[in-house]
Amino acid sequence: MSTNPLIPSNIFLVGPMGVGKTTIGKQLSEKLNLTFRDSDQEVEESTGASIPLIFEVEGEAGFRKRECGAVAKLTHEHNVVLATGGGVVLNEHNRTCLKQNGYVIYLHATVEDLLERTAFCTHRPLLKTENPRERLEQILAERESLYKEVADAVIRTGRRSKQEVLRRVLRCLSSQNAYYRKMLSIF
Repeated sequence: MSTNPLIPSNIFLVGPMGVGKTTIGKQLSEKLNLTFRDSDQEVEESTGASIPLIFEVEGEAGFRKRECGAVAKLTHEHNVVLATGGGVVLNEHNRTCLKQNGYVIYLHATVEDLLERTAFCTHRPLLKTENPRERLEQILAERESLYKEVADAVIRTGRRSKQEVLRRVLRCLSSQNAYYRKMLSIF
């Protein structure tokens, strides 16, 4: 990809857990011939421990510190699509890294959609609670304005298929940037 500063070489996906950042990120990186990265996976690889184990041993604060290091590293790479963890926006340094080093897309879904998508997940420490709906509502209330603060674009995922969400992301990119418009003219 070009080194022209008007052409973003990185695309960062933000949004709550279960919204589809990893799924869409992998597909997007394939379509654009970019490298796919995942901040949660980077934390797990660098520590040799799963995120639930990190939460259990170090708590959320310990995980967030590790996440910050991963985000600083990954946002300074080039030609990547980065799927971030749902809480990445809680840290001001992370928000700055995202805004300054790529095009940020906020994937948005309702609490109902997120509940449906995460209903059988056993690897999401923040949802290990008696009332996952209440927890998701709290998370969205706390983070919604931060997602919007960093976002260059918001894509509502709703109950759309992965393919439809990907098409919407690609259309968004092509409408915002002539380079992507030319590159994605086949969509």
